[in-house]
Amino acid sequence: MPKTPGGEDPGCRRQAGRRRGSEEDEAGIEESGRGSEACPDVQKGERFMNTKNLVGKGAKFLFFLCAAVSLLALLLITVYILGKGVPAIAQIGVFDFLFGQIWQPQAEVFGIFPMIVATIYTTVGAVALGVPVGLMTAIFLSEMAPKWMVRFMRPAVELLAAIPSVVYGFFGLTVFVPFIDKISGGSGGNSMLAAILILAIMILPTITSTAEKALLSVPDSYREGSLGLGATKMQTIFHVTVPAARSGIFSGVVLGVGRAVGETMAVILVAGNAPQIPVIKSLATIPQFFFTRIRTLTANCALEMKYASGLHADALLGTAVVLFVFIMIINIVLTWVNNRKGDR
Repeated sequence: MPKTPGGEDPGCRRQAGRRRGSEEDEAGIEESGRGSEACPDVQKGERFMNTKNLVGKGAKFLFFLCAAVSLLALLLITVYILGKGVPAIAQIGVFDFLFGQIWQPQAEVFGIFPMIVATIYTTVGAVALGVPVGLMTAIFLSEMAPKWMVRFMRPAVELLAAIPSVVYGFFGLTVFVPFIDKISGGSGGNSMLAAILILAIMILPTITSTAEKALLSVPDSYREGSLGLGATKMQTIFHVTVPAARSGIFSGVVLGVGRAVGETMAVILVAGNAPQIPVIKSLATIPQFFFTRIRTLTANCALEMKYASGLHADALLGTAVVLFVFIMIINIVLTWVNNRKGDR
């Protein structure tokens, strides 16, 4: 066998090379192991990232669970009300139930038309009074009032939203009802007018707070551009700022309408709770129209549910179904009107 110039056998040289290569590989593996053992910070970082991912997934699942609970609660309430109320409406008769003008549970006569009309009247009246006052208050706080005044007025307005409805009811019972009784010539004071006044006050904080936030979110560049073109401050407010905040203001109106429609305790204390329809027969009877005792849909459910049974209880749940649909229709119509104005 030929030998290298140094006198080594080529085969022995190749074997020695393979041994050295395997020894170097083993040494590299040992160094890698020692290197990983010598870098605990890397392992800590990996554990931290794994823990962070687990926390993120847990938080995501928790948020999903909360959203699912809210949706499930809404679904259960809707199914229960519809399941109990719709069969009762069908048994009584849709037309007789919705347009009947007599409510006599003892005779199993269930007509809720007077309550529907009373709910519409009180809601429209409260919105007609509350929306202008709430919007003007929001404009004053966001555009005109000095900062020291805002620091006092804003918490005062927000405090109105924290007052329980029964307190509003007692206020109306002790202030509005005696006053209306005096100006009406002794009608008792419990009336639709008292309900409208107390509801108008109750929706003020909702409309004011929402409208103020919408006005404050309008960029200052809108105001500066309008003033730079020569518009006055009032022209800027009513022709630039308010239209730009229209969507937020409208949201406040929708929330206020929902509050007015769904209010129960305060209305029970001041409205008189008589299931009758206020009617204007002539111009001379307009004051009497507002002094009429009324009962709203929510008051009807709250007043009689504690002792109702059988068809009577189901009819009250049918009233809740009508109220539920009524609020949905109002929200859909108001949202449609807002979107239509936005498109223009």
